Amino acid sequence: MPSMLDAVVVGAGPNGLTAAAELARRGYAVEVFEAGRTVGGGARTEELTLPGFRHDPCSAVHPLGIGSPAFDAMPLARHGLEWIQPRLALAHPFPDGSAAVLSGSVGESAMSLGAHDAGAYRRLVAPFLGHWDTLAQDFLRTPWDGLPRDPYRWARFGLDAIQPATLLSRRFGGEKARGLFAGLAAHAIAPTSGFATGGIALLFALAAHEKGWPVPRGGSQAISDALASYLREQGGVIRTGTEVKRLDELPPARAYIFDTSPTALARIAGLGNTYRGYRYGASCFKIDYALSGPVPWTAEEARLAGTVHLGPTAGEIDAALRAAVTGRDPEVPFLITSQPSLIDPTRAPEGKHVFWVYGHVPAGWEGDATEVIERQLERFAPGFRDLVLARAVTGPPQLAARNANYVDGDIGCGAFAGLQTVFRPKIARVPYATAHPAVFICSSATPPGPGVHGMSGHHAAKAVWRRLRESGPSRGR
Repeated sequence: MPSMLDAVVVGAGPNGLTAAAELARRGYAVEVFEAGRTVGGGARTEELTLPGFRHDPCSAVHPLGIGSPAFDAMPLARHGLEWIQPRLALAHPFPDGSAAVLSGSVGESAMSLGAHDAGAYRRLVAPFLGHWDTLAQDFLRTPWDGLPRDPYRWARFGLDAIQPATLLSRRFGGEKARGLFAGLAAHAIAPTSGFATGGIALLFALAAHEKGWPVPRGGSQAISDALASYLREQGGVIRTGTEVKRLDELPPARAYIFDTSPTALARIAGLGNTYRGYRYGASCFKIDYALSGPVPWTAEEARLAGTVHLGPTAGEIDAALRAAVTGRDPEVPFLITSQPSLIDPTRAPEGKHVFWVYGHVPAGWEGDATEVIERQLERFAPGFRDLVLARAVTGPPQLAARNANYVDGDIGCGAFAGLQTVFRPKIARVPYATAHPAVFICSSATPPGPGVHGMSGHHAAKAVWRRLRESGPSRGR
């Protein structure tokens, strides 16, 4: 090992591993330190309920993973990552047994919204179809970091993206289209009237048409394992089971990169109150189920979808989000569910299934939402409870204990609200740099924000690489 490393990364989530891999492949000596027993962060897979049932404790479906420019630049398939696509990316069922859907076909998706809104939906997505590669590179970055690759579409997308989902969806007249759009925007874990929530909805819709909403064969751990394998191939070193509490506990290095919350970074690196104004958002209440059979959805489309949203109306969805953000107990939650074993038989014993679901709750909430979640499930899948073999329940305190980046259970590592929607973790030309010239941050608290896409790690690695070039040649390999 060299006397001084080029870079040390703290945290082996997808962003930390991406940053480390990108530096290692440029010839820099890199080591990663992870507090957990294994790599993964928000992309893990474990047996949470019964033997043979492999669950994803956090992320499960990855439209931005398969569409990530950072992941595309690495040979992750050679390192074991295989994407599996469901017949339908998303189903959004209604109480009458019908459903709105998203699939690779814009026509199929549009017609599921009803004849009145089919044309409006086509007109909304048409300008961006066939341009995912440039759109993803332009959107999944710091907006002021150089010129966009496709200035026309970047500007046109931006005009739609900055709008609240409630405003952007006014072009629709029916509940199906508005409900579908609100459900997509709800991934921001913010009221759908919030700034730029329309952009979240539009991005996820385009991802469904261009790349799909796949799951990795074997579970989300496959993404982290592929990144770790590629990093090691490039000469990087990973040390698990090592919690870092102070910067001086780490080996000497020219740069330190933190895949942590801003709060943890400030504490470890001695940055004082640098991020005192950073706000964390609402949390989730998550249940992982082992089931004796597939979910008995009333809507046939839901039986073909990898992801199912349960609202159903835009009003109900927004009310559920507002309750979580304003600190009120959930009553009729909006649910995001995933059923990966429909297309990946490795996830459960033959004939059995795993099922993943969460609803939104206030930050740090210590209540039990199992009853209201299962009541909502029964509303769209009568007889669901009869299939339950076991359940693993995870509220905000357990989420925070499992992953230190989830402060008070905030799986987005920061509220999607106000200026923080764009300026994360604070207003800065290079948001990955800190007041300490050798310390950087690469977590989802930085642009472009949450999701398993590695782009925060990618951009942080670029910032580190530029700093290292300025300070002289590599002292590593």
